[in-house]
Amino acid sequence: MADFFQNGVITTLHRLRRDNEDLLISELKKFKPYSQVALVLPSLFSEFEGDAMPKIVDELATADYVDLIVLSLDRADEEGFRYVKRFLSKLPQEVVVIWNDGPRMQELYRKLWDEFGPWERGKGMAVWIGYGYALARRQFHTIASHDCDILTYKRELLTRLVYPIANPRLSFDFAKGYYARFTDKLNGRVMRIFLTPLLRALMNILGRIDFLVYLDSFRYPLSGEFAMTSELAIRLRIPSDWGIEIGILAEVYRLSTLGTICQVDIADVYDHKHQVIDPDDPKKGLLKMAVDIAKMLFRSLAGRGVVFSEGFFKTLKATYYTEALKMIRGYHNDALINSLKYNLHGEHMMVLAFSKAIDIAGEEILRDPMSLPIIPNWVNVISAMPDFFERLLDVVEEDKKI
Repeated sequence: MADFFQNGVITTLHRLRRDNEDLLISELKKFKPYSQVALVLPSLFSEFEGDAMPKIVDELATADYVDLIVLSLDRADEEGFRYVKRFLSKLPQEVVVIWNDGPRMQELYRKLWDEFGPWERGKGMAVWIGYGYALARRQFHTIASHDCDILTYKRELLTRLVYPIANPRLSFDFAKGYYARFTDKLNGRVMRIFLTPLLRALMNILGRIDFLVYLDSFRYPLSGEFAMTSELAIRLRIPSDWGIEIGILAEVYRLSTLGTICQVDIADVYDHKHQVIDPDDPKKGLLKMAVDIAKMLFRSLAGRGVVFSEGFFKTLKATYYTEALKMIRGYHNDALINSLKYNLHGEHMMVLAFSKAIDIAGEEILRDPMSLPIIPNWVNVISAMPDFFERLLDVVEEDKKI
């Protein structure tokens, strides 16, 4: 049963009805003259070899309220680039594929890096350049993004995601999607047993400072689904690594007022590809994700005046462990009443592995709190390189001829 309870400091838009998508789409079409919608899809080529993309494309083909789809493609050679363009050719909307590994885009990135210094290739950069292309077109009010590995994708996910931004009567600048992550068991491990108990542990130590209360108000702060106005997008700095979701929320908090931020229920159930955790390798999988998230969180707190020390991180690790154990007991009970599988010992071992992420991230923050890979916002880029948008549009047009 859906609820309509408002908790935290941001607005929650619930999914009380399951039969009103057509009404929402009808309204979105009415908004088109003054609220055009662009969708940015960050994707690896390998995702076109999986099960999710065919379903996503079929669903997007019926989303006629979307005016432009920008596919920001990574890890693809020329043959892969051609394949992706053919794959997406069935879509009725205007579709643009940004070939990030292509020679023209690589030359453009080199010019950027000469000006601003290099940053890590990753999802953040793919989202950033996709947003840059949509902004360069200067015609889109609403820009949304979601992942390309969603196995349970339905058009309604996107409909509900863009509606709060596209509808001028709602006056939101930013919308974050949320959902339940489960199959025959509870998923969403990094959010459930790392980020949420980490936020609660930080509040136990630092008090209920406004920024932490804000982050803890999101039901799924690590979701990859969000939409925003172009006015916000052009000022937003985006992390290039796995810290992208927390980094974007921190930037939205810095740039917006709480009354213009919402979270919206976009799906009954959500499933995507799952990663493994290797407690001995912080350079890959879920442990790297946890390290990147923790670094971004700690950096955001340092920028708000929090002073860190070696002793602080030791206390935080112990407090996190206590909070995480409370969480896994609660999730165990939740799984039982919903007849889901739950490996209590496995979750406990994962808490121990995630504890290492606090150690690693803490050491890096103490060594250099400003070393995180933040990509400059588009205002700064255009200030330093006034013709960059035109260059980007030209490169994409040339690559269309391949």
